[in-house]
Amino acid sequence: MIKPFDDSYFMKKALQEAQVAYEKGEVPIGAVIVSHNQIIARAHNLTETLNDVTAHAEMQAITAAANYLGGKYLQKCTLFVTLEPCQMCAGALFWSQISRIVYAARDKQRGCINLNTKLHPKTKLEGGIMEKEASTLIKRFFIEKRNLN
Repeated sequence: MIKPFDDSYFMKKALQEAQVAYEKGEVPIGAVIVSHNQIIARAHNLTETLNDVTAHAEMQAITAAANYLGGKYLQKCTLFVTLEPCQMCAGALFWSQISRIVYAARDKQRGCINLNTKLHPKTKLEGGIMEKEASTLIKRFFIEKRNLN
């Protein structure tokens, strides 16, 4: 039986956000935060738009979700993000006490796993959901950027 709100459903929503970033000339990473099968935050990278190195999709989503919930902790929430969080975002996710992080593609150079960034002890980290789609979009973005320069 297919569940209407499974991990693939929410990752598709994160990929839609990544596509918005792509169209803006931002590195195409998207994120959604879900609570009780409801999307409470949608975000994508805005580092170029805001001229802010901290404006990663995850950071934008954390702020939006906290505002929605009226508190800084994201317990019983899941982040779906198209690329494994970096050290900065993983640190913010640690402090948010988010319950679960689901990423699409690994970031073997800058991701939290290879950098041994600690997550909150109660946070579960899972990856590989729609990895091919996310990787393809990111690779296409950087190929196009290189060809423009």
